Amino acid sequence: MEVLKYLFWVSLFIIFYSYLGYGIVLFLIIKIRRILGLSKEFTGNTDYEPEVTLFVAAYNEKDYLDRKIQNSRNLEYPQDKVTQLWVTDGSDDGTPEILKNYDDIKVLHQPERAGKIAAMNRGMKHVKTPIVIFSDGNTDLGKESIKEIVRLFRNPKVGCVSGEKRIYGSDADSASGAGEGMYWKYESQLKKWDAELYSVVGAAGELFAIRTELWQEVEKDTLLDDFMISLRVAMSGYTIQYNPNAFAIETASANVKEELKRKIRISAGGIQSVVRLRSLLNVFKYGILSFQYISHRVLRWTLTPLLLLLILPMNYLLAKSEGLLSFGMYSFLFWGQIAFYAAALLGWFLEHRKIRLKALFIPYYFFIMNLSVYLGFGRYLKGNQTVNWERAQRGKTEKIAVQDS
Repeated sequence: MEVLKYLFWVSLFIIFYSYLGYGIVLFLIIKIRRILGLSKEFTGNTDYEPEVTLFVAAYNEKDYLDRKIQNSRNLEYPQDKVTQLWVTDGSDDGTPEILKNYDDIKVLHQPERAGKIAAMNRGMKHVKTPIVIFSDGNTDLGKESIKEIVRLFRNPKVGCVSGEKRIYGSDADSASGAGEGMYWKYESQLKKWDAELYSVVGAAGELFAIRTELWQEVEKDTLLDDFMISLRVAMSGYTIQYNPNAFAIETASANVKEELKRKIRISAGGIQSVVRLRSLLNVFKYGILSFQYISHRVLRWTLTPLLLLLILPMNYLLAKSEGLLSFGMYSFLFWGQIAFYAAALLGWFLEHRKIRLKALFIPYYFFIMNLSVYLGFGRYLKGNQTVNWERAQRGKTEKIAVQDS
């Protein structure tokens, strides 16, 4: 029983650390560094305006083209210093033909669809500017996003800059929308602290930039291209910085089923990334970057979901030994877990009946996140997760307000 208690508390600690503890540790480290004057924010030079390439790898984005192009043209950055490059491999809905009607856009197209990373590998051979900014075809960028990203590259130690992902919200948010929005708010704060400590651990594919000279061609079967590209930049001795003033907005997944589909792919890609970036687990070589990577990413994609599955039966055995209906510590924790999963189940039940109760969105979304890790791991082992992105259906954008991520 003593061994079981030890395993239980170690498991509970790892789970807590993965989702909340690391954030607390980061907060305390940052506070101490600020008090000691060791934390200095690099604000960059607002007059720094090098030429940039706005790179969009698109597949059948006909419905978003006019809006995306108009949004890109309205960005507050000298337009003569912005090259718009679209790679539309495999698109058969008229996307490349429509784009060719715009004189200021360079279009690369081939009929074969080999996946986003293949399109990026091909397109990067045509990038001539010192900085390349990646963005998705279905996202809107904040007006000053290019300016806010570029100014951080004034620091020669910065090799990659990640913008912020934001989710459109509404008064009648679904569980997917509210859950995704709350998750990205928390992630945004962690990224701010990560960047202040040393480096962000991975960029958001909706909006990020790298120094073109640091581009490394990525394996053609890569699932999380943004993560792999940015982390390899960091492993080269540069840092990934984060600027929430540069942001990309998109609508949330239309429903939890669509969000689960997206999360499963991300989870499969996460496992793939951990395997391919296994050298980054060496804290003796990469130091603080390894600490951040393991704490913020690796645990969530590997050990923590497994422990969540094991800790319930361990807790049951410990609670049973002291009496399930007693007021003991283990019985309290056991029934707390039962209540949490019951809330997630109730959230699922109400969501499918279009009944919105936001108090249940967090446990429901948390459950979906971890379920996706198991399903994604299964897909990774079977090797049946296609590199071609199957876009999750997104919610409508009418009469909605911006919700910061």
